[in-house]
Amino acid sequence: MKVAKIMYKPVGLGLGVAGGMLAGMVFKQVWKRLAHDDDAPDATDEDRTWREVLIAATLQGAIYAVVKATVDRAGASATRRLTGTWPG
Repeated sequence: MKVAKIMYKPVGLGLGVAGGMLAGMVFKQVWKRLAHDDDAPDATDEDRTWREVLIAATLQGAIYAVVKATVDRAGASATRRLTGTWPG
């Protein structure tokens, strides 16, 4: 296994945590603007409809996937600029 790949593991883990937190913040802001509601519905929220719950889950998943891919790609690109090798 390449040294850059091994050294990137903890960096990638940290970026993953940061990306997850960022995705959560982005989702909350998007949900506030779209639904005019501060709290997104939980799957077990009895007062919310199936439609609301499924739309919120779909939106949250899409935002998470885009943020994760962006953060992972940026981290790998930065690693290549610093070390000259791609960590993947």
